[in-house]
Amino acid sequence: MIFRTTGAFIALLILARILGKKQLSQLTFFHYITGIAFGSIAAEIAGQTDVKFLNGITSLIWWAVLTLLASFISLKSSNLRIVLDDQPAIVIKEGAIMENAMKKERLHINDLMMMLREQSIFTLQDVHYAILETNGELSVMKKITQQGATKQDVKASTTAPKYLPTELISDGKVRKKNLAELSLTEEWLMKELRKKGVESADQVFLAQIQDDGTLFVEMKNPSR
Repeated sequence: MIFRTTGAFIALLILARILGKKQLSQLTFFHYITGIAFGSIAAEIAGQTDVKFLNGITSLIWWAVLTLLASFISLKSSNLRIVLDDQPAIVIKEGAIMENAMKKERLHINDLMMMLREQSIFTLQDVHYAILETNGELSVMKKITQQGATKQDVKASTTAPKYLPTELISDGKVRKKNLAELSLTEEWLMKELRKKGVESADQVFLAQIQDDGTLFVEMKNPSR
């Protein structure tokens, strides 16, 4: 049983990596049920002694091949993509609920309102369009009067950020890999720390570069 479980675990890990992030994230209903079946086959291999190990591994591999084949064909054929993944459905159009689309998707008004509230929308009057995506999520376009103002609207700075906010020191340890990815040096980091009165990275609990190139520093505090 230890051998069977270990073999199933390794096979599942390798094949899951091959299938890729789309399979793991279960973006659509097709990938969701495929993932469940994939796990069920692995569980049968690990826990059912009457299932021959080689037969189970063969089934697992072939299921992965079929999934990859279906995904590949769906990239080439829009018709098959609709069969496998369905297509988005407009459930609110220009502020009006599309009852036929709701019925087709078997979506109750209470479910729709719940999905809107999850996006901090509590009244249908704020919604211009709502689209039920193939992964079951609801995408919403608010009416213009309810949309937030952008920096361009208020004539604020729209300069692109220089850096992605990234940890440079964590619990007193310099993250050399992060420095290298940002083309920064430890000398630059220590210079910035000294500007803030910090002489050693050991004193720092967290140091993070901000999008404008400034350094945020949180010192260690043993009393916390």
